[in-house]
Amino acid sequence: MKNTNNSSNTKLILLHPYILKQGNSNRLWLLAIVSFFTVAFLLTLIYTRDSTTTTAATAAATAAITTAGFSSNSPSSSSSLPTNVVNTLLHYASRSNDTFKMSFAELKPIADVIRKCSSSSSPCNLLVFGLTHETLLWKALNHNGRTVFIDENRYYAAYYEQLHPEIDAYDVQYTTKTSEIKDLISTARDQIKNECRPVQNLLFSDCKLGLNDLPNHVYEIDWDVIIVDGPRGDWADAPGRIQPIFTAGVLARSKKGGNAKTHVFVHDFRKGLERVCGDEFLCRENLVESSDLLGHYVVEKMEETSYQFCRNNDNNHTVVSNNTSSFS
Repeated sequence: MKNTNNSSNTKLILLHPYILKQGNSNRLWLLAIVSFFTVAFLLTLIYTRDSTTTTAATAAATAAITTAGFSSNSPSSSSSLPTNVVNTLLHYASRSNDTFKMSFAELKPIADVIRKCSSSSSPCNLLVFGLTHETLLWKALNHNGRTVFIDENRYYAAYYEQLHPEIDAYDVQYTTKTSEIKDLISTARDQIKNECRPVQNLLFSDCKLGLNDLPNHVYEIDWDVIIVDGPRGDWADAPGRIQPIFTAGVLARSKKGGNAKTHVFVHDFRKGLERVCGDEFLCRENLVESSDLLGHYVVEKMEETSYQFCRNNDNNHTVVSNNTSSFS
């Protein structure tokens, strides 16, 4: 006979597997949280140390540059291209097989002026008539300034801008003919106190020699350098460079601020039309340098009451003929 009292007092305790899993899960969560905060702390420590080191290095470099005489605000250190880069650009530009390219002797005076202008305290404003082989060179030399190109071919200007989005080009409709040079200059002389005066806003002018359909901002900018290298004038009905030269002379004399002097370069200077128009509207007294193909003028701004392009008119006026081939 079994002892029923002992059997009834005996208790059996069972541990369900879920309880064991729950305990392990809690410990894993705790370990994950601790690990996360540990990693976050280490990353913060590393980032702070690297940031401090970088800041210290930057400060040391800036101090070294300043000590050497080149502060971060120095125009010459940030605006002007190094001499070796400029010479390399000029070398390859002048060595091109393009028929209408400029030679090194022609490129160098222009590049020197642009470089000097670019290293000044204010950005250099460069206006170029003609999209030519040298277009990208002018843009590169004036890389921190403003460069605007004017061309007579609307489709080529649009194509060039699409090909080189950094280029700022506009088209213009020239209304002159090289065969009309005598009549045009005569008209300018007759209207010198009215529509063709040397100081004015050409946007509102009806002078036949002035360009009045350029974008408005072209007339508002004080141009430091102007290059006339277009349009072509090799035949009687070609527009020639009468209007660009006249417009350059007016823009230079009508400046409101900036440098009082404007450097104007006229390419293909050996041709009769360019030389005659240069003498008439840029003035021989302002011609500081010339070669067979390049004329370099320095034109100063004038008062609004000025009605003469040149101070010494007797010495600057040239006998004009409609037959431009008579000029050598």
